Amino acid sequence: MAGNSQRRGAVRKGGTKKGAVVGTGGKRRRGLEGRGATPPAVERTKHPAAKRAAAAAKAKAAQGRPTGKSGVPRAGRKSDEGPELVLGRNPVLECLRAEVPATALYVAVGTENDDRLSESVQRAADLGISILEVPRTDLDRLSANGMHQGVALQVPPYRYAHPDDLMDKVKTSGEPGLVVALDNISDPRNLGAVIRSVAAFGGQGVVIPQRRSASVTAVAWRTSAGAAARLPVARATNLTRTLKDWASQGFQIVGLDAGGDTTLDEFDASVPTVVVVGSEGKGLSRLVRENCDSILSIPMAGPVESLNASVAAGVVLADIARQRRLG
Repeated sequence: MAGNSQRRGAVRKGGTKKGAVVGTGGKRRRGLEGRGATPPAVERTKHPAAKRAAAAAKAKAAQGRPTGKSGVPRAGRKSDEGPELVLGRNPVLECLRAEVPATALYVAVGTENDDRLSESVQRAADLGISILEVPRTDLDRLSANGMHQGVALQVPPYRYAHPDDLMDKVKTSGEPGLVVALDNISDPRNLGAVIRSVAAFGGQGVVIPQRRSASVTAVAWRTSAGAAARLPVARATNLTRTLKDWASQGFQIVGLDAGGDTTLDEFDASVPTVVVVGSEGKGLSRLVRENCDSILSIPMAGPVESLNASVAAGVVLADIARQRRLG
C-alpha cells in the first residue's frame, strides 16, 4: 500500500508540476523579454491610419508616371495629369528653343556630342532646367529601337484655365472679346497652330473639350512657338454647355464650315465673338453646330474644297483683326 501510494504520488508530482520542462529555459527567458516600442500607427498595416496613408500614396502615385532609380519616368501610357517625355535631339532642341517649361533634361552616359546636344545643354542651363546624366538603358526602355539619340526632355503637365476664369479675363481686357473653341480637333499640331494664331491676332484664349480633343502636349507647345505660355487654354467639361453660357453673356457663336450660310465677306466681327473650329474630316459636331448663331464659310478662288482647321482659323482671325482695326 505504502509503495503504491508513493508511486502514485510521484506520478502526480511529475505530471502536475507547473512551469517549464527540461530544455525550455531559453524560450521562457525570450518570452519575458520586452518587444520594444510600439510602432507608429501608420506602420501597422491593419491600423486605419496605415490604410489611409497607403491610399494617399496610391493616389499620389497615380498623378504622375512612376520613376526608376535615376528619376527618369518609366515607360507607360501618358496621362493628362503626368509629365511627358520628349525624345530625340531635334524635338528636344525645338522645345528648348520655344522655351517649353521643361523640368529636366536627361542625357545618357557616353552619348556622343554634337551641335544639337551642346545647344540643348546650354539652353537648359540658361533656362534653369536640371541636367541629369542617366544610364542609357533608362532611355532605351522609353523608345522603340533606342531612337532617343541619348537625350530626353521632361515636360510637366499643362495647367488649364477654367472657362469661367477665361471669361473674367475677357471682360477685364478692355478689348472686344475674341475666343476660339475647338471641336473634334485631335492633332496637337493643329491646336498649337491655333494658339499661335489667336495670340497673333488679338484673341484672349482658346477653349477645348475635356474629352476627345488634342491636349497641350510638348508638340502643341512647340507648334505654338511659345504662345502657349502667354495665352490661356481653358478646358470645358461640356463644350456645348460652355458655348450656351458664353452666348448668354453677349457673345456671338460662329462655327466654321465650308458649306456655311454666311461668308467671311459678310461677317460682322464688331461684337464679342467665339469662333468654333471643327476638324477637317468630321467638321462640327451636331450639338455644337445647333448652338451656333451662324455658320461661316471662307470664299476661295481655287478648286480646294476645304482648308486645314488651323489654317481656316488663322484666315478668319486675321480678317476679324482687320475689321476691328478699321472699325
